[in-house]
Amino acid sequence: MTISWFQAAILGLFACLASMPGLGGTSIGNYTLGRPLIGGLVCGLILGDVATGVLVGIAMQVVYIALVTPGGTVSADVRAVSYIGIPLAMVALKSYGLDASSAEGAALATSFGTMVGTLGTVLFYGTATMNLVWQHIGWTAVEKGDYHKLYAVDMILPWISHICFSFIPTLLMCHMGADVVEIIKTSLPMDGLAMKTLFTVGSLLPCVGIAILLKQIAQKPIDFVPYLFGFTLAASMHINLVSATVVAAMFALINYNIKMLSFKRTASAGADDDDEEDI
Repeated sequence: MTISWFQAAILGLFACLASMPGLGGTSIGNYTLGRPLIGGLVCGLILGDVATGVLVGIAMQVVYIALVTPGGTVSADVRAVSYIGIPLAMVALKSYGLDASSAEGAALATSFGTMVGTLGTVLFYGTATMNLVWQHIGWTAVEKGDYHKLYAVDMILPWISHICFSFIPTLLMCHMGADVVEIIKTSLPMDGLAMKTLFTVGSLLPCVGIAILLKQIAQKPIDFVPYLFGFTLAASMHINLVSATVVAAMFALINYNIKMLSFKRTASAGADDDDEEDI
């Protein structure tokens, strides 16, 4: 499997769009296109293998499911994960002859995503640093009263940053990365210690994303009960993600109705107390 210059250019364009946090009122951009789950679908469409792209995107999304960027501080760049890591992981899977739905395939995909995601932080901060130049131009225009220049500062000049730190790196790494994957395949055979270590580490990476998410949502010990119940239900009934979502939605609806009933009873009890005081 190879990635042509044209395919790499389209991936670079999506990397640019995914690096814009305010695109489409945050409905598009970093919060949607930049996520590996969506990036896997896009990469699958571009490279002609939607199933593999989605499966690789799912594997990488689990690792970064709880990733937040407080104050612009990032530990990994999901834009690079989605549009550099996923294409290279798809090439690697085809090269090694692995199925994306297998444990080995998911481990290889997450390992590639993590490596590229860490490298992507350099691209993220490079974009932010270059944007400071446009910000300075904008402040200068405001001080001089040239408000018409702000449109260029806001809508045009940032594209230079995205082309330099999103489009060009994605273009080069995706097109030339296929050759690098072949070199890795020759240097690191499947039965070697390096690949076994890579598979082992890669299989543990989703636990990191789940642990971070659990730390955010579990505030009390009782919160672990529905969390573990979901895993037990999925393991015992062998249901897929869609079925688990439907079951979770039903439990959420029941819990919502119970909460609303308790609020209504509290409100009616308060109203009765007020009537007794008036009498």
